[in-house]
Amino acid sequence: AVAIGDQLVTSTTTGQVTPSSSPVIGTSIGRALSTKAAGSSGLVWIQVNPGGGGSENLAMTATGGTITYSGGYTIHTFTSSGTFTPSTSGTVDVLVVAGGGGGKNTIGGGGGAGGVIVQTGFSVAAGSNTVTVGAGGTGGGSAEANGTQGGNSIFSSLTAIGGGLGQNGTGGSGGGGARTGTTYGLGTVGQGNNGGTGGNTDNTSGGGGGAGAVGANATVNVKSGDGGAGVSNSFSGSAVTYAGGGGGGARSPYAVGTGGTGGGGNGGVSGVGANGTANTGGGGGGGGYNGTYWNGGNGGSGIVIVRYLTGNTSNGNGIQSAKMARAAAQSIPTGGSPNKIAFDT
Repeated sequence: AVAIGDQLVTSTTTGQVTPSSSPVIGTSIGRALSTKAAGSSGLVWIQVNPGGGGSENLAMTATGGTITYSGGYTIHTFTSSGTFTPSTSGTVDVLVVAGGGGGKNTIGGGGGAGGVIVQTGFSVAAGSNTVTVGAGGTGGGSAEANGTQGGNSIFSSLTAIGGGLGQNGTGGSGGGGARTGTTYGLGTVGQGNNGGTGGNTDNTSGGGGGAGAVGANATVNVKSGDGGAGVSNSFSGSAVTYAGGGGGGARSPYAVGTGGTGGGGNGGVSGVGANGTANTGGGGGGGGYNGTYWNGGNGGSGIVIVRYLTGNTSNGNGIQSAKMARAAAQSIPTGGSPNKIAFDT
C-alpha cells in the first residue's frame, strides 16, 4: 500500500523514470501525494524531488540499533554501543545523550546529567559509523566517597560529555555542591548546566545540573537542592525528557532534593540516593545520613538516536517494495512540480 507522504523509490530496473536510462535500484524520486491500496496499480500523484530520478538522490537505508518507524522517519535507537551503517551518504537527525554522574555518599551532592547534543541535517558517510553510548557514573559507595563522572556518548564527530560527579564535579552538566561549601560543578556550554551550591552547614547539599536548567541551591538547614530539569526531544517518535540532574542528599531530619525531570534520581536522607533512569542520562541522587553513611545513586546510562526520512508504510514493508512500472511524463523535471507516476504494489 502507498500512503500520502511515502517516499517513492525504485526497487527494480524496469520502468523509465528519466528519458534515457533505467535508474539504479533505490533511486528516490519523490513523496506520494495520494494513496493506493495494496495489490492495485495505477497513477499516484507525487511531489518530485528536485533533480529526481538521478543517482544523487538515492533513498537511505541503514542497519544498527533498534529500528522503528514513525511520522515518515526510520529511527535507529542505540541503548548500548554499536554501529550505524547507512547504505549511502546523506543527512540524518541525531540525539546524543551522555551518561549521568553518580551521586556522592553521605549528605551528598546530586550527580550532574549527561550532556545533550541535538543535530538536524547532520551529514553521514556510507558504511560503518561507530556509536558509543556512555555508562552512568557510579554512586559513592563508602563513607564520604564521591561518585564518578558519567561516560561520554559519541556519534561521528559529536561527543556528549558525561555528567559531573556529585561533589562539585565538572561534566555535561555539573554535579551538586558539597554540604560544607558553597561551590558547585560546572556544566559544558551547549550541552548542560551548572550544579547547585551546597548548604555550608553540614546538613544539606546542592542538586546536580540538568540539560534544561541549573541544579537548585541548598536551602541552609531546611532542604537540599533539587536536580535541574532535563530537555524534551521527539526523535524517538514521541516526546521524551532526557538528562535531569540528581537531587541532593540530606542529613536527617532535613528535606532531600528531588531529581530533575528527565531521569534524575532523588536524594536520600535515611537511605541511599536513587539511581538515575537508564538511557536518559539522568544524574544519581546524593546519599543521606541518619547515623549511617548512605551510598549515592548511580547515574543513568546515555542514549543515541538517529533518524532519517524514509518510505515507511502502514504494513511495515516500506515503499521500496513498490515497483515503478513507467513514468507518465517523458521526463522528471527539476522544479519539483507534481507528476503522475504509474506503479505496481
